[in-house]
Amino acid sequence: MKIKSVLYILSALLLVQLQACFVDDDSHVQDTAKTNFNALWHIVDEHYCFFEYKGVDWDSVYNYYAPRVNDDISDQDFFNLCGEMLASLQDGHVNLASAFASSYYWKWFQDYPVNYDERIVHENYLNFDFYQAGGITYKKLRENIGYIYYDSFSSSISPTTLDYILAHFITCDGLIIDVRNNGGGSLSNVEVIASRFIDAPILAGYIQHKTAPAHDALSEPYAYYYRPAEGHILYGKPVVVLTNRHTFSAANNFVQVMKSLPQVTIIGDRTGGGSGLPFTYNLPNGWNLRLSASPILDADGNDTEWGIDPHIKVDMAPNAYQTGRDAILDCAIECIAQQQYIMK
Repeated sequence: MKIKSVLYILSALLLVQLQACFVDDDSHVQDTAKTNFNALWHIVDEHYCFFEYKGVDWDSVYNYYAPRVNDDISDQDFFNLCGEMLASLQDGHVNLASAFASSYYWKWFQDYPVNYDERIVHENYLNFDFYQAGGITYKKLRENIGYIYYDSFSSSISPTTLDYILAHFITCDGLIIDVRNNGGGSLSNVEVIASRFIDAPILAGYIQHKTAPAHDALSEPYAYYYRPAEGHILYGKPVVVLTNRHTFSAANNFVQVMKSLPQVTIIGDRTGGGSGLPFTYNLPNGWNLRLSASPILDADGNDTEWGIDPHIKVDMAPNAYQTGRDAILDCAIECIAQQQYIMK
Protein backbone atom coordinates (compact mmCIF):
# COMPACT_ATOMS: atom_id res chain seq x y z
CA MET A 1 0.00 0.00 0.00
CA LYS A 2 1.31 3.44 -0.92
CA ILE A 3 2.01 5.63 2.08
CA LYS A 4 -0.27 8.33 0.61
CA SER A 5 -3.18 5.88 0.78
CA VAL A 6 -2.22 4.92 4.32
CA LEU A 7 -2.17 8.56 5.40
CA TYR A 8 -5.56 9.17 3.79
CA ILE A 9 -7.10 6.29 5.73
CA LEU A 10 -5.55 7.47 9.01
CA SER A 11 -6.76 11.02 8.43
CA ALA A 12 -10.30 9.80 7.88
CA LEU A 13 -10.22 7.63 11.01
CA LEU A 14 -8.93 10.45 13.20
CA LEU A 15 -11.39 12.96 11.74
CA VAL A 16 -14.27 10.71 12.74
CA GLN A 17 -12.81 10.40 16.25
CA LEU A 18 -12.35 14.18 16.53
CA GLN A 19 -15.90 14.98 15.47
CA ALA A 20 -17.17 12.87 18.37
CA CYS A 21 -15.20 14.70 21.07
CA PHE A 22 -16.53 17.05 23.72
CA VAL A 23 -20.12 17.49 22.66
CA ASP A 24 -22.50 17.55 25.64
CA ASP A 25 -26.23 16.81 25.65
CA ASP A 26 -27.05 20.39 24.64
CA SER A 27 -24.28 20.47 21.99
CA HIS A 28 -22.79 23.38 23.91
CA VAL A 29 -19.47 23.67 25.69
CA GLN A 30 -18.74 26.53 28.07
CA ASP A 31 -15.56 28.43 27.25
CA THR A 32 -13.85 28.52 30.65
CA ALA A 33 -10.29 27.75 31.69
CA LYS A 34 -11.36 24.57 33.49
CA THR A 35 -13.43 23.39 30.52
CA ASN A 36 -10.57 24.03 28.11
CA PHE A 37 -8.08 22.35 30.42
CA ASN A 38 -10.25 19.25 30.68
CA ALA A 39 -10.79 19.24 26.92
CA LEU A 40 -7.04 19.46 26.35
CA TRP A 41 -6.26 16.70 28.83
CA HIS A 42 -8.94 14.37 27.43
CA ILE A 43 -7.92 14.88 23.78
CA VAL A 44 -4.37 13.93 24.65
CA ASP A 45 -5.56 11.09 26.87
CA GLU A 46 -7.63 9.52 24.07
CA HIS A 47 -5.53 10.26 20.99
CA TYR A 48 -1.84 10.50 21.91
CA CYS A 49 -0.05 7.35 20.77
CA PHE A 50 3.18 7.10 22.83
CA PHE A 51 2.02 6.88 26.45
CA GLU A 52 3.00 3.22 26.78
CA TYR A 53 6.21 3.62 24.78
CA LYS A 54 7.39 6.55 26.89
CA GLY A 55 6.01 5.39 30.23
CA VAL A 56 4.08 8.62 30.85
CA ASP A 57 1.53 8.51 33.70
CA TRP A 58 -1.02 10.92 32.28
CA ASP A 59 -3.37 10.63 35.27
CA SER A 60 -0.58 11.83 37.57
CA VAL A 61 0.05 14.73 35.20
CA TYR A 62 -3.62 15.72 35.51
CA ASN A 63 -3.49 15.53 39.29
CA TYR A 64 -0.46 17.83 39.33
CA TYR A 65 -1.78 20.52 36.95
CA ALA A 66 -5.57 20.53 37.40
CA PRO A 67 -5.52 22.17 40.88
CA ARG A 68 -3.59 25.09 39.37
CA VAL A 69 -6.43 25.94 36.98
CA ASN A 70 -9.15 28.41 37.98
CA ASP A 71 -11.45 30.58 35.92
CA ASP A 72 -9.68 33.77 37.06
CA ILE A 73 -6.37 32.73 35.47
CA SER A 74 -5.16 35.00 32.65
CA ASP A 75 -5.00 33.68 29.09
CA GLN A 76 -1.20 33.96 29.10
CA ASP A 77 -0.78 32.11 32.40
CA PHE A 78 -3.26 29.45 31.35
CA PHE A 79 -1.47 29.01 28.03
CA ASN A 80 1.90 28.68 29.78
CA LEU A 81 0.49 26.11 32.21
CA CYS A 82 -0.93 24.04 29.34
CA GLY A 83 2.36 24.23 27.45
CA GLU A 84 4.23 23.10 30.56
CA MET A 85 1.87 20.15 30.95
CA LEU A 86 2.29 19.12 27.30
CA ALA A 87 6.07 19.22 27.69
CA SER A 88 5.79 16.19 29.99
CA LEU A 89 5.17 14.15 26.81
CA GLN A 90 8.72 14.96 25.61
CA ASP A 91 7.53 15.17 22.02
CA GLY A 92 8.59 17.72 19.41
CA HIS A 93 5.36 17.05 17.50
CA VAL A 94 3.19 18.24 20.39
CA ASN A 95 2.36 21.92 20.48
CA LEU A 96 -0.44 24.29 21.38
CA ALA A 97 -1.23 27.31 19.20
CA SER A 98 -3.24 30.36 20.23
CA ALA A 99 -3.72 33.78 18.65
CA PHE A 100 -0.83 35.17 20.71
CA ALA A 101 1.69 32.32 21.07
CA SER A 102 2.66 28.73 20.28
CA SER A 103 4.18 26.25 22.69
CA TYR A 104 6.85 23.76 21.65
CA TYR A 105 9.00 21.14 23.29
CA TRP A 106 12.59 21.92 22.26
CA LYS A 107 14.63 19.67 24.54
CA TRP A 108 14.68 16.89 21.96
CA PHE A 109 17.62 18.75 20.38
CA GLN A 110 18.66 21.59 22.73
CA ASP A 111 20.99 19.55 24.94
CA TYR A 112 22.97 18.06 22.04
CA PRO A 113 25.82 19.36 19.86
CA VAL A 114 24.68 21.48 16.92
CA ASN A 115 26.89 19.53 14.49
CA TYR A 116 26.13 21.72 11.49
CA ASP A 117 27.30 25.12 10.31
CA GLU A 118 26.11 26.25 6.90
CA ARG A 119 28.85 28.88 6.59
CA ILE A 120 31.61 26.26 7.06
CA VAL A 121 30.14 24.07 4.33
CA HIS A 122 29.43 26.90 1.89
CA GLU A 123 32.81 28.59 2.34
CA ASN A 124 35.23 25.70 2.72
CA TYR A 125 33.63 22.87 0.73
CA LEU A 126 31.36 24.54 -1.84
CA ASN A 127 33.41 27.75 -2.22
CA PHE A 128 30.15 29.72 -2.43
CA ASP A 129 29.67 28.18 -5.86
CA PHE A 130 26.78 25.74 -6.11
CA TYR A 131 23.41 25.06 -7.71
CA GLN A 132 20.02 25.24 -6.01
CA ALA A 133 16.77 23.71 -7.21
CA GLY A 134 13.67 22.24 -5.56
CA GLY A 135 14.92 23.02 -2.07
CA ILE A 136 18.22 21.23 -2.78
CA THR A 137 21.71 22.73 -2.75
CA TYR A 138 24.15 20.60 -4.75
CA LYS A 139 27.67 20.49 -6.17
CA LYS A 140 30.47 18.12 -7.20
CA LEU A 141 33.13 18.27 -4.50
CA ARG A 142 36.77 18.38 -5.58
CA GLU A 143 37.15 14.77 -4.36
CA ASN A 144 34.79 13.74 -7.22
CA ILE A 145 31.96 13.12 -4.79
CA GLY A 146 28.47 14.53 -5.20
CA TYR A 147 27.05 16.64 -2.38
CA ILE A 148 23.37 17.37 -1.77
CA TYR A 149 21.99 19.48 1.07
CA TYR A 150 18.24 19.24 1.63
CA ASP A 151 17.02 21.53 4.39
CA SER A 152 13.32 20.59 4.57
CA PHE A 153 11.07 17.80 3.39
CA SER A 154 8.43 20.51 3.00
CA SER A 155 10.21 21.50 -0.24
CA SER A 156 8.75 19.46 -3.07
CA ILE A 157 11.11 18.15 -5.75
CA SER A 158 9.90 17.44 -9.27
CA PRO A 159 11.03 14.18 -10.93
CA THR A 160 12.66 16.25 -13.67
CA THR A 161 14.72 18.25 -11.17
CA LEU A 162 15.81 15.11 -9.36
CA ASP A 163 16.77 13.47 -12.67
CA TYR A 164 18.93 16.45 -13.55
CA ILE A 165 20.66 16.48 -10.15
CA LEU A 166 21.44 12.75 -10.20
CA ALA A 167 22.62 12.97 -13.83
CA HIS A 168 24.99 15.74 -12.74
CA PHE A 169 26.66 13.23 -10.40
CA ILE A 170 26.76 10.28 -12.81
CA THR A 171 30.58 10.26 -13.03
CA CYS A 172 31.13 10.81 -9.29
CA ASP A 173 32.46 8.05 -7.04
CA GLY A 174 29.57 8.42 -4.61
CA LEU A 175 27.00 10.78 -3.19
CA ILE A 176 26.58 12.60 0.14
CA ILE A 177 23.04 13.54 1.18
CA ASP A 178 23.12 16.04 4.04
CA VAL A 179 19.88 16.26 6.07
CA ARG A 180 21.36 17.92 9.14
CA ASN A 181 18.98 20.54 10.56
CA ASN A 182 16.19 19.15 8.38
CA GLY A 183 13.14 19.45 10.62
CA GLY A 184 10.87 17.31 8.48
CA GLY A 185 7.88 17.98 6.26
CA SER A 186 6.03 15.73 3.84
CA LEU A 187 6.43 11.94 3.93
CA SER A 188 5.59 11.96 0.22
CA ASN A 189 8.91 13.71 -0.43
CA VAL A 190 10.69 10.99 1.55
CA GLU A 191 9.37 8.43 -0.92
CA VAL A 192 10.24 10.63 -3.92
CA ILE A 193 13.91 10.74 -2.93
CA ALA A 194 14.34 7.27 -1.40
CA SER A 195 12.82 5.65 -4.50
CA ARG A 196 15.90 6.75 -6.47
CA PHE A 197 18.19 4.48 -4.42
CA ILE A 198 16.38 1.16 -4.76
CA ASP A 199 16.12 -1.18 -7.74
CA ALA A 200 13.31 -3.36 -6.37
CA PRO A 201 10.33 -2.82 -4.03
CA ILE A 202 11.28 -2.63 -0.35
CA LEU A 203 9.35 -2.80 2.89
CA ALA A 204 9.70 0.79 4.10
CA GLY A 205 8.03 0.28 7.46
CA TYR A 206 4.74 -0.08 9.29
CA ILE A 207 2.00 2.28 10.48
CA GLN A 208 -0.41 1.94 13.40
CA HIS A 209 -3.43 3.96 14.50
CA LYS A 210 -5.49 4.32 17.66
CA THR A 211 -8.48 1.98 17.79
CA ALA A 212 -9.96 3.15 21.12
CA PRO A 213 -9.26 5.73 23.87
CA ALA A 214 -7.16 3.30 25.95
CA HIS A 215 -3.47 4.20 25.90
CA ASP A 216 -2.45 0.78 24.56
CA ALA A 217 -5.27 0.54 22.01
CA LEU A 218 -3.23 0.52 18.82
CA SER A 219 -3.99 -1.38 15.63
CA GLU A 220 -1.82 -4.18 14.37
CA PRO A 221 1.03 -2.71 12.31
CA TYR A 222 0.29 -2.66 8.60
CA ALA A 223 3.07 -2.45 6.07
CA TYR A 224 3.84 0.17 3.46
CA TYR A 225 6.31 -0.25 0.60
CA TYR A 226 8.51 1.91 -1.60
CA ARG A 227 9.09 1.09 -5.25
CA PRO A 228 11.82 2.27 -7.65
CA ALA A 229 11.02 5.45 -9.53
CA GLU A 230 10.15 3.85 -12.87
CA GLY A 231 11.27 5.80 -15.91
CA HIS A 232 13.68 7.97 -13.91
CA ILE A 233 17.37 7.92 -13.01
CA LEU A 234 18.26 5.53 -10.19
CA TYR A 235 21.52 5.88 -8.25
CA GLY A 236 23.41 2.73 -7.27
CA LYS A 237 26.82 3.99 -6.15
CA PRO A 238 27.84 4.42 -2.47
CA VAL A 239 25.73 6.94 -0.55
CA VAL A 240 26.39 8.61 2.80
CA VAL A 241 23.60 10.37 4.70
CA LEU A 242 24.67 13.04 7.21
CA THR A 243 22.56 13.53 10.35
CA ASN A 244 22.47 15.56 13.52
CA ARG A 245 20.08 15.84 16.45
CA HIS A 246 18.01 18.40 14.53
CA THR A 247 17.14 15.78 11.88
CA PHE A 248 13.51 15.29 12.82
CA SER A 249 10.09 13.97 11.80
CA ALA A 250 9.98 13.18 8.04
CA ALA A 251 13.77 13.58 7.93
CA ASN A 252 14.00 10.98 10.69
CA ASN A 253 11.80 8.70 8.57
CA PHE A 254 14.08 9.27 5.56
CA VAL A 255 17.13 8.24 7.60
CA GLN A 256 15.25 5.17 8.83
CA VAL A 257 14.53 4.01 5.27
CA MET A 258 17.95 4.88 3.88
CA LYS A 259 19.73 3.09 6.75
CA SER A 260 18.14 -0.17 5.61
CA LEU A 261 19.79 0.03 2.16
CA PRO A 262 23.08 -1.87 1.71
CA GLN A 263 24.92 0.88 -0.17
CA VAL A 264 24.07 3.58 2.39
CA THR A 265 26.13 4.68 5.42
CA ILE A 266 24.70 7.04 8.05
CA ILE A 267 27.28 9.39 9.60
CA GLY A 268 26.92 12.06 12.28
CA ASP A 269 24.81 12.23 15.42
CA ARG A 270 21.68 10.40 16.50
CA THR A 271 18.61 11.91 14.83
CA GLY A 272 15.99 13.81 16.82
CA GLY A 273 13.25 11.24 16.28
CA GLY A 274 9.64 12.28 15.84
CA SER A 275 8.16 9.10 14.39
CA GLY A 276 4.51 9.82 15.17
CA LEU A 277 2.19 11.26 12.54
CA PRO A 278 0.82 14.52 13.99
CA PHE A 279 -2.84 15.51 13.80
CA THR A 280 -4.54 18.73 14.92
CA TYR A 281 -7.50 19.13 17.27
CA ASN A 282 -9.47 22.18 18.40
CA LEU A 283 -10.20 23.32 21.96
CA PRO A 284 -13.49 25.08 22.82
CA ASN A 285 -11.66 28.44 23.01
CA GLY A 286 -10.33 28.08 19.45
CA TRP A 287 -6.77 27.10 20.33
CA ASN A 288 -5.27 24.37 18.18
CA LEU A 289 -3.57 21.32 19.66
CA ARG A 290 -1.21 19.19 17.57
CA LEU A 291 -0.05 15.81 18.82
CA SER A 292 1.42 12.51 17.69
CA ALA A 293 -1.52 10.25 16.93
CA SER A 294 -0.16 7.42 14.79
CA PRO A 295 3.21 5.63 15.20
CA ILE A 296 5.43 4.82 12.23
CA LEU A 297 7.71 1.82 12.74
CA ASP A 298 10.80 0.79 10.81
CA ALA A 299 10.96 -2.34 8.64
CA ASP A 300 11.89 -4.42 11.69
CA GLY A 301 8.86 -3.19 13.62
CA ASN A 302 10.85 -0.87 15.90
CA ASP A 303 9.72 2.62 16.88
CA THR A 304 12.15 5.46 16.16
CA GLU A 305 10.42 8.14 18.24
CA TRP A 306 13.63 8.64 20.26
CA GLY A 307 15.83 8.85 17.14
CA ILE A 308 18.10 6.71 14.96
CA ASP A 309 21.75 5.98 15.68
CA PRO A 310 24.24 6.51 12.83
CA HIS A 311 26.53 3.78 11.56
CA ILE A 312 29.47 6.08 12.39
CA LYS A 313 29.13 8.55 15.28
CA VAL A 314 30.99 11.81 14.65
CA ASP A 315 30.72 15.25 16.27
CA MET A 316 32.07 18.47 14.86
CA ALA A 317 35.04 19.88 16.77
CA PRO A 318 34.37 22.80 19.16
CA ASN A 319 36.79 24.95 17.11
CA ALA A 320 35.25 23.98 13.76
CA TYR A 321 34.53 27.56 12.80
CA GLN A 322 38.14 28.58 13.43
CA THR A 323 39.57 25.65 11.45
CA GLY A 324 36.93 25.70 8.74
CA ARG A 325 36.55 21.91 8.94
CA ASP A 326 33.35 19.92 9.24
CA ALA A 327 34.40 16.60 10.81
CA ILE A 328 31.13 14.90 9.83
CA LEU A 329 31.46 15.90 6.18
CA ASP A 330 35.16 15.00 6.19
CA CYS A 331 34.30 11.54 7.52
CA ALA A 332 31.73 11.08 4.75
CA ILE A 333 34.26 12.02 2.07
CA GLU A 334 36.78 9.57 3.52
CA CYS A 335 34.14 6.85 3.76
CA ILE A 336 33.26 7.08 0.06
CA ALA A 337 36.94 7.30 -0.91
CA GLN A 338 37.65 4.08 1.03
CA GLN A 339 34.73 2.28 -0.59
CA GLN A 340 35.91 3.38 -4.01
CA TYR A 341 39.43 2.12 -3.22
CA ILE A 342 38.06 -1.28 -2.15
CA MET A 343 35.94 -1.53 -5.30
CA LYS A 344 39.03 -0.90 -7.44
